[in-house]
Amino acid sequence: MNEGDTAEMGTAGATTAAQWWERFFQYGPYGLLGLATAASAVSADLIMDRSDVYAAAALVPVVLVLQLWWGRYGPALPPPSRAPQFYFVARTSLALGLAWCSPFFSIFAVLGYFDAGRLLPQRAVRAGLLTTAVIMAGSQSGSGLPPAGLMNWVAFGIVFALHATITLVFAQIGDREAEQTRAQVDTIAELESANARLEQALAENAGLHAQLLLQAREAGVADERRRLAAEIHDTLAQGLTGIIAQLQVVTSIADTDPAVARQHLDRAAALARHSLNEARRSVHDLVPVALEHDDLVGALKKTVTGWGERHGVRAEFTVTGTVEPIHDEIAATLLRIAEEALANAGRHAGAARVGITLSFMGDELALDVRDDGRGFDPAALGPRRRGAGGFGLGGMRARAERIAGTVEVETEPGRGTTVCARVPLVRHG
Repeated sequence: MNEGDTAEMGTAGATTAAQWWERFFQYGPYGLLGLATAASAVSADLIMDRSDVYAAAALVPVVLVLQLWWGRYGPALPPPSRAPQFYFVARTSLALGLAWCSPFFSIFAVLGYFDAGRLLPQRAVRAGLLTTAVIMAGSQSGSGLPPAGLMNWVAFGIVFALHATITLVFAQIGDREAEQTRAQVDTIAELESANARLEQALAENAGLHAQLLLQAREAGVADERRRLAAEIHDTLAQGLTGIIAQLQVVTSIADTDPAVARQHLDRAAALARHSLNEARRSVHDLVPVALEHDDLVGALKKTVTGWGERHGVRAEFTVTGTVEPIHDEIAATLLRIAEEALANAGRHAGAARVGITLSFMGDELALDVRDDGRGFDPAALGPRRRGAGGFGLGGMRARAERIAGTVEVETEPGRGTTVCARVPLVRHG
């Protein structure tokens, strides 16, 4: 049996109990009145005199009429009506009169215990129960109502105390159950309100989530544009600059020294092929060409050697510490920073000597690019070249910051320039 079947059986059981009580309140009074009348008639010669018989014979039809009226019109009356209170008082008064005639009519009077809570307002329930207890105690004291002697009065007091105690205890229990029911209703209402607020909050969160997704998408697009712009600057722009320089040399010496001019044309073609491959890899966010077949040390050595040959500058590369295989992203970042630093030295420094040092220092990698060129005043640079957003010093800093690194520049006019990059050493694999 699953939970759904259990819930359905519980609901069916509750509905059956409610229907049973409705049937009892609809037909029970007639059955109890008939039983009490029959018992009184059988014992009339023993406990009733002629006046009691006549009184009972007169009151029973009145009770029937009252019951018929209530059974037909009572359930249809609106809640504010006082008809239920009138019905309870009238029926209890008639039951008292009948019990005065014969104690067996207490069988009918016991109805007051069952429906006082249904018919009377909360403040009058205990009074209705105590009145019913008086009728029941008088009928059970041995001589009917009123008690005939001292012993009957004593018995009446004892029985009444018993009935009153029991009814008041059950009334208190009923009050607590009613309070619990009201508390449950209030709790359910609060939960419904909380659910409504939660649904509203979820709807608002859904809107915020959609907005955040849009912003994240826009940020991703912007970041990808910055990446492509930086890659184009570091590959195509520098490659084209080198090609132009080589072609200018060819133009100036083509007539006087064809062999040297041919060497410069070959270098220009090699730069063009290199730049084309770099552009293709930048679009697909792959590693630089130099790292396809070499590690970072080998790629840096070739880059420094090739740059020195193209610019006619003495370029030296040094490695310190224990060389370790590092993550592709770390290697690509340091290689791009080195290329950018060398490009800046070639365009602006007028240096005669450049040195690059790669240092393995435990959990950190350091790349130092030094030249003995003319240097510059960092304060005289514009924001674009000095800070984030540019493709020179700012571009190098941005690359390092993407992998939790830093780039510092030390320079003075006439004293050369040193670019120092520090990045975490993330080992390959």
